[in-house]
Amino acid sequence: MPVSRQQIIIRVFRKYSHSLGPEELEYLDQILKEHDISDEDVEMSIELIAKEYNKQDDATMKVSVDILNRVYQTLQTSADQRTQKGDGYLDPEDHLHFVDAFEMPLWHWSPERGSFEKARHQSSVLGTAESRILAIRDRLNIIKQTILRNEHFAPSTIPGRDREHLLTLKSTKQLLGRAGERFLLFGMLIHSKEGKLCLEDLDGTVELDFSQLDQPSEGLFTEGSFALVEGDYTENATFSVIAVGHPPCESRETARSIFGHVDFLGKGASTPLEDTQYAVRIQRDFSEMNFFFFSDVWLDQADTLRGLQKIFDNCIENNFIPKVIVFCGNFSSSGIAQGNSRDIQSYQEGFDSLADLIASYALITRRTHFVFVPGPLDLTVNSVLPRKPLLSSFTARLQSKIPKIHLASNPCRLKFFGQEIVIFRDDVMSRMLRNLVGVKPDARNEDLKRYLVQSILDQSHLTPSTTHIQPVLPEYDHAMRLYPLPTCVVLADKYDSYRMTYEGCHVFNPGRFLGRSLGFSTYTPASRESEACVVDLEAEN
Repeated sequence: MPVSRQQIIIRVFRKYSHSLGPEELEYLDQILKEHDISDEDVEMSIELIAKEYNKQDDATMKVSVDILNRVYQTLQTSADQRTQKGDGYLDPEDHLHFVDAFEMPLWHWSPERGSFEKARHQSSVLGTAESRILAIRDRLNIIKQTILRNEHFAPSTIPGRDREHLLTLKSTKQLLGRAGERFLLFGMLIHSKEGKLCLEDLDGTVELDFSQLDQPSEGLFTEGSFALVEGDYTENATFSVIAVGHPPCESRETARSIFGHVDFLGKGASTPLEDTQYAVRIQRDFSEMNFFFFSDVWLDQADTLRGLQKIFDNCIENNFIPKVIVFCGNFSSSGIAQGNSRDIQSYQEGFDSLADLIASYALITRRTHFVFVPGPLDLTVNSVLPRKPLLSSFTARLQSKIPKIHLASNPCRLKFFGQEIVIFRDDVMSRMLRNLVGVKPDARNEDLKRYLVQSILDQSHLTPSTTHIQPVLPEYDHAMRLYPLPTCVVLADKYDSYRMTYEGCHVFNPGRFLGRSLGFSTYTPASRESEACVVDLEAEN
């Protein structure tokens, strides 16, 4: 076998943490020869086999010829079926799913297998001391396995100059007795009992000294965030930091190519190839389809219903009926958790008025899915994230008049073909800024928006902080994860509206549906982009 082909095959399988013996190399080379694969197409072909091999439940780090043969036969069969299968009509209703945070299956990271394992027990809202620890360990291990797969950290199987520039992670236990040496550490930012900022990993803790740090990397660092920290271990048993940054973000395509067989949402797993085929069909058959997103829909304000009426009128006039409309709280201008009976009655009347308004548009009522996501001040069973849906006692008329209504948790997810949209209503920006640790960035407004998006996606979590900053039900912490990276994240926040795409994930804040110019956003699955919209009530006057 040509040496260059051997290197390519080894490199591709090494990327997925698998090693090959002489017999397996010979088998793969034989496949390439049978199909007359050119040198230019070797890497793409082996990549396809390696991805499929990694999905097998019995796949081991040492590659087996028997499993390789099974993978090869499966790929052959799938190719034949795709050739015979025509392009039939796809009903979007069959591929539209609304995922409640409390219905998502719990997957733990297994360091022994180097993969995800489904929890065998039923999740509980009470949680245990063990589940609290396990939730944090899962966060650390999931991020760490993406770091070690990153090209700057993963060693090549072929000796070369790249090894000289390889970054090697060390543990806090490896610092002992090595004062004056430089290290790269990965762990969680925490405060000690004495109030000192420290870095904690699975092996221990070390106090951080930021006095020598000139400029941190972009992003927001809070207690509970995971960080890569480079610096020198000192005689005083402190770590003098010279550089700090968020872990590198792994694209959805890369994560799905490795863990595409894992059904994270509980709605059936699709292969990356099927996702690609669906994307083509969406662009072709559903190019005009749109989802609407609203936040802070204060139903006790007359302008809110007037604005919605104007939007619905425009939809009917232009025959532009959205497939999904998502309403995020708060649904009242003031919290009613401590309110009197008059406040509660007003809250109830707001939902009833909205139900009557929607029902008056028969076409929209019949075709559109309506999703209601509670805000921080809305009445739900619990106040800890993830939050249960709105109480059914307030939404009885909505449920009776709207056939396609979904009372969702916060956060919740929307699965449309191969796309995953995460919807989260919380004042994330203000909480992150209040709890910055270490170096506080001197950033402008636009920079802060970018820093927020980068931090949340790099951390693979909607609330990258400790539980005393933002309590989270430990056995449902997986509902807050952003791994694999979603297609889109809706951060409904009282902060200014924004939209940006980071590592292929589109993130936007629809803005608040308040005032005389009411803002909201539309999302187009075909383009995977959002657009800001404004309803100007001043123009009517």
